[in-house]
Amino acid sequence: MIDRRSFSAAALLTLGGIGSQLAGAAVPPTRRRRSASDPALPPLFDDIEERTFRWFWDTGNPANGLVPDSWPDPTFCSIAAVGFALTAYPIGVARGWISRAAARERTLATLRFFARAPQGEAADDVSGYQGFFYHFLHMDSGLRFGGAELSSVDTSLLFLGMLFAAAYFDEALPDEQEIRQLADAIYARADWNWFRRGEAAISMGWHPGRGFLERNWDGYNEGMMVNLLALGSPTHAVPPETWDAWCAPYPRFWRGSGDTRRLAFGPMFGHQYSHLWIDFRGIRDRAMRAAGFDYFENSRRATWAQRAYAMRNPMGWDGYSRDTWGLTACAGPADMRHVFNGNEREFRSYSARGPIDEPDGYDDGTIAPTAAIGSLAFAPEIVAAATLAMHARHGDRLYGKYGFYDAFNPSFRWNDRLIQRGTVDPVRGWVSQNYLGIDQGPIIGAIANAKDAFIWRIMRRSAPIRLGLERAGFTGGWLA
Repeated sequence: MIDRRSFSAAALLTLGGIGSQLAGAAVPPTRRRRSASDPALPPLFDDIEERTFRWFWDTGNPANGLVPDSWPDPTFCSIAAVGFALTAYPIGVARGWISRAAARERTLATLRFFARAPQGEAADDVSGYQGFFYHFLHMDSGLRFGGAELSSVDTSLLFLGMLFAAAYFDEALPDEQEIRQLADAIYARADWNWFRRGEAAISMGWHPGRGFLERNWDGYNEGMMVNLLALGSPTHAVPPETWDAWCAPYPRFWRGSGDTRRLAFGPMFGHQYSHLWIDFRGIRDRAMRAAGFDYFENSRRATWAQRAYAMRNPMGWDGYSRDTWGLTACAGPADMRHVFNGNEREFRSYSARGPIDEPDGYDDGTIAPTAAIGSLAFAPEIVAAATLAMHARHGDRLYGKYGFYDAFNPSFRWNDRLIQRGTVDPVRGWVSQNYLGIDQGPIIGAIANAKDAFIWRIMRRSAPIRLGLERAGFTGGWLA
């Protein structure tokens, strides 16, 4: 591993060849090279990638493959984190950190668990229902944890990890054949039409005894992957009008004009999750054909917009700048109100965060490294600079055994209130000192795709992904 104290931010920028002219711009350039990767990323990214991989490998339960939602307090498993973990293992093989046999063993343990996990409509002693799984599971038994919902989006993240494993483990070995068979079977049994409950759009979730959540996966957010997986199902595919329902609210999501025009969603994870597995470069559905650019370009513009928001800093938070930015769903200091610069402000613990003028926007001064680093494949010319700056300025408190801690807030400097977790410095503010699986996943995935399109190249071979895109009306690029 690289000793983070051995390089200054300026030296790493020089080593990485990141141009200061683009990094200093306030708006995205109108044209830039759209290759699968940008060469010579600063060496720090090798260290971040490995440390983040180690988080998934070290904290997961080898017996059943379950991965904690959070560490160092691994109270329960997040099925979404398992999906990211299944994607991280082949990256570890490709980088030489573990053997293919070790990755195969952990992957197979995971798939065998989910294939056998009990399903049913009861509230207890089950892991899922209708082929989907509960958002949170007990780390050891794998049964529903607390009052967790049956989650269509978290199950989708899990399925994407499984489909990636099925595409990666392509050898004739019996164990790799079983990986492919189990992944396909687990995905195929999910009844997506049940989750539509007679409507065009897919519900976000379901609770036993209470029924479906009212909110649907429509509009622009991370739910893109839910709809594409539902369209690509070999057994329970939803009709094409489900994608029409997804796109119908788009008029409410458009922001900007000219080169900044984009489908907006405040938290960066909404622009990152689907893109971690699906290569949207050069392919367009009807909505994006009309817009004149693809969803990859949309996420690139969203990344620049987040940086521009930090530079504008309408709420006057400390620490925001052109190279310290990033709002997404993440840990936060506490659920409380406190006076900041003469105004009472609301602060939150875990919450979705984003620019206040965008859908689902909320800003309490909490910055998450994953918001920037998870966009490395979209806009390396500004993400690399932000990563290096956060490391140089805050790394002694923010960078640990498994890479960047989940979040920090330079404005939250009060020790007179009970914080949820982490530490408060009266000068430098709050740092979370924990890691979340769903925030670690975009970091390792974005670095892998930025380096050599690792995940994208493999997922192009996934038949359900191609079928889902085609049924949604995507054309061009690698689909041609």
